[in-house]
Amino acid sequence: MVAIVDIIFWIIIIACFILSFVGLIYPIIPAVLMIWIGVVLYHFGINPNELSWITWTLFVVLTILLFLADYLANLHFVDKAGGTKWGTRAAAIGLIVGSFMIPPFGVIIVPFIFVLLSEMIQKKTFQESMKVAFATLIAFLSGTFAKGVIQLIMIVIFFMDIVF
Repeated sequence: MVAIVDIIFWIIIIACFILSFVGLIYPIIPAVLMIWIGVVLYHFGINPNELSWITWTLFVVLTILLFLADYLANLHFVDKAGGTKWGTRAAAIGLIVGSFMIPPFGVIIVPFIFVLLSEMIQKKTFQESMKVAFATLIAFLSGTFAKGVIQLIMIVIFFMDIVF
Protein backbone atom coordinates (compact mmCIF):
# COMPACT_ATOMS: atom_id res chain seq x y z
CA MET A 1 0.00 0.00 0.00
CA VAL A 2 1.27 3.43 -0.96
CA ALA A 3 1.42 5.93 1.88
CA ILE A 4 0.03 9.44 1.46
CA VAL A 5 3.51 10.79 2.23
CA ASP A 6 4.91 8.88 -0.76
CA ILE A 7 2.24 10.38 -3.00
CA ILE A 8 3.11 13.87 -1.75
CA PHE A 9 6.82 13.20 -2.37
CA TRP A 10 6.05 11.98 -5.91
CA ILE A 11 3.98 15.08 -6.64
CA ILE A 12 6.87 17.28 -5.48
CA ILE A 13 9.43 15.22 -7.43
CA ILE A 14 7.42 15.44 -10.65
CA ALA A 15 6.84 19.16 -10.06
CA CYS A 16 10.62 19.60 -9.69
CA PHE A 17 11.21 17.77 -12.97
CA ILE A 18 8.63 19.93 -14.75
CA LEU A 19 10.13 23.08 -13.22
CA SER A 20 13.52 22.02 -14.56
CA PHE A 21 12.15 22.40 -18.09
CA VAL A 22 10.45 25.68 -17.21
CA GLY A 23 13.93 26.77 -16.12
CA LEU A 24 15.06 26.48 -19.73
CA ILE A 25 12.69 29.30 -20.65
CA TYR A 26 12.96 31.22 -17.37
CA PRO A 27 16.66 31.11 -16.45
CA ILE A 28 15.84 32.50 -13.01
CA ILE A 29 14.72 28.94 -12.13
CA PRO A 30 17.82 26.76 -11.61
CA ALA A 31 16.90 23.94 -14.00
CA VAL A 32 19.43 21.27 -13.11
CA LEU A 33 19.08 22.03 -9.41
CA MET A 34 15.38 21.21 -9.68
CA ILE A 35 16.26 17.77 -11.05
CA TRP A 36 18.72 17.22 -8.21
CA ILE A 37 16.12 18.30 -5.66
CA GLY A 38 13.67 15.77 -7.10
CA VAL A 39 16.26 12.98 -7.02
CA VAL A 40 17.41 13.81 -3.49
CA LEU A 41 13.79 13.95 -2.31
CA TYR A 42 13.27 10.47 -3.75
CA HIS A 43 16.46 9.19 -2.17
CA PHE A 44 15.82 10.58 1.31
CA GLY A 45 12.03 10.57 1.29
CA ILE A 46 10.99 7.40 -0.50
CA ASN A 47 13.78 4.87 -0.98
CA PRO A 48 17.42 5.49 -0.04
CA ASN A 49 18.60 2.16 -1.46
CA GLU A 50 17.11 2.18 -4.95
CA LEU A 51 19.37 4.52 -6.94
CA SER A 52 22.60 2.84 -7.98
CA TRP A 53 26.07 4.35 -7.83
CA ILE A 54 26.01 4.32 -11.65
CA THR A 55 22.99 6.62 -11.63
CA TRP A 56 24.63 8.99 -9.16
CA THR A 57 27.81 9.01 -11.25
CA LEU A 58 25.87 9.64 -14.46
CA PHE A 59 24.02 12.50 -12.76
CA VAL A 60 27.29 14.17 -11.80
CA VAL A 61 28.75 13.69 -15.29
CA LEU A 62 25.57 14.91 -17.00
CA THR A 63 25.39 17.94 -14.69
CA ILE A 64 28.94 18.87 -15.69
CA LEU A 65 28.02 18.33 -19.35
CA LEU A 66 24.97 20.52 -18.91
CA PHE A 67 27.08 23.45 -17.71
CA LEU A 68 29.69 22.82 -20.40
CA ALA A 69 27.03 22.71 -23.13
CA ASP A 70 25.85 26.18 -22.23
CA TYR A 71 29.34 27.60 -21.89
CA LEU A 72 30.73 25.97 -25.04
CA ALA A 73 27.74 27.00 -27.17
CA ASN A 74 28.25 30.62 -26.16
CA LEU A 75 31.99 30.42 -26.59
CA HIS A 76 31.75 28.84 -30.03
CA PHE A 77 29.05 30.98 -31.63
CA VAL A 78 29.87 34.33 -30.05
CA ASP A 79 33.64 34.05 -30.53
CA LYS A 80 33.20 32.84 -34.10
CA ALA A 81 31.06 35.89 -34.84
CA GLY A 82 33.67 38.23 -33.32
CA GLY A 83 31.75 39.05 -30.14
CA THR A 84 33.39 40.91 -27.29
CA LYS A 85 33.44 40.16 -23.58
CA TRP A 86 31.05 43.09 -23.13
CA GLY A 87 28.65 41.49 -25.59
CA THR A 88 28.77 38.24 -23.66
CA ARG A 89 28.10 40.10 -20.41
CA ALA A 90 25.27 42.03 -22.05
CA ALA A 91 23.73 38.72 -23.14
CA ALA A 92 23.88 37.38 -19.57
CA ILE A 93 22.31 40.55 -18.15
CA GLY A 94 19.73 40.56 -20.94
CA LEU A 95 18.83 36.97 -20.13
CA ILE A 96 18.12 37.85 -16.51
CA VAL A 97 16.21 41.03 -17.36
CA GLY A 98 14.41 39.29 -20.22
CA SER A 99 13.11 36.53 -18.00
CA PHE A 100 10.98 39.17 -16.25
CA MET A 101 9.92 41.06 -19.38
CA ILE A 102 7.56 39.80 -22.11
CA PRO A 103 7.57 36.18 -20.87
CA PRO A 104 8.72 33.88 -22.41
CA PHE A 105 9.97 35.86 -25.41
CA GLY A 106 11.96 38.28 -23.28
CA VAL A 107 14.76 35.73 -22.87
CA ILE A 108 15.28 35.89 -26.62
CA ILE A 109 14.48 39.52 -27.47
CA VAL A 110 16.14 41.38 -24.56
CA PRO A 111 19.57 39.66 -24.78
CA PHE A 112 19.52 40.18 -28.56
CA ILE A 113 18.92 43.91 -28.12
CA PHE A 114 21.46 44.21 -25.28
CA VAL A 115 24.16 42.48 -27.34
CA LEU A 116 23.36 44.56 -30.40
CA LEU A 117 23.63 47.79 -28.42
CA SER A 118 26.72 46.63 -26.53
CA GLU A 119 28.56 45.75 -29.71
CA MET A 120 27.56 49.04 -31.35
CA ILE A 121 28.83 50.95 -28.31
CA GLN A 122 32.14 49.11 -28.86
CA LYS A 123 32.34 50.90 -32.25
CA LYS A 124 31.32 47.94 -34.37
CA THR A 125 29.24 48.51 -37.47
CA PHE A 126 25.55 47.73 -37.43
CA GLN A 127 26.18 44.63 -39.62
CA GLU A 128 28.93 43.35 -37.31
CA SER A 129 26.78 44.01 -34.27
CA MET A 130 23.82 42.19 -35.83
CA LYS A 131 26.06 39.23 -36.66
CA VAL A 132 27.17 38.97 -33.03
CA ALA A 133 23.60 39.44 -31.75
CA PHE A 134 22.36 36.63 -34.00
CA ALA A 135 25.29 34.44 -32.96
CA THR A 136 24.33 35.05 -29.32
CA LEU A 137 20.75 34.08 -30.11
CA ILE A 138 21.89 30.88 -31.84
CA ALA A 139 24.21 30.13 -28.91
CA PHE A 140 21.34 30.57 -26.46
CA LEU A 141 19.00 28.37 -28.48
CA SER A 142 21.68 25.70 -29.03
CA GLY A 143 22.66 25.70 -25.37
CA THR A 144 19.02 25.55 -24.31
CA PHE A 145 18.33 22.65 -26.65
CA ALA A 146 21.41 20.77 -25.41
CA LYS A 147 20.46 21.41 -21.78
CA GLY A 148 16.91 20.21 -22.46
CA VAL A 149 18.18 16.98 -23.98
CA ILE A 150 20.61 16.41 -21.09
CA GLN A 151 17.87 17.10 -18.53
CA LEU A 152 15.56 14.66 -20.29
CA ILE A 153 18.33 12.03 -20.26
CA MET A 154 18.82 12.60 -16.52
CA ILE A 155 15.11 12.13 -15.83
CA VAL A 156 14.94 9.01 -18.02
CA ILE A 157 17.98 7.54 -16.21
CA PHE A 158 16.28 8.27 -12.88
CA PHE A 159 13.07 6.48 -13.85
CA MET A 160 14.90 3.58 -15.52
CA ASP A 161 16.91 2.99 -12.34
CA ILE A 162 13.73 2.97 -10.29
CA VAL A 163 11.76 0.71 -12.64
CA PHE A 164 14.52 -1.74 -13.57
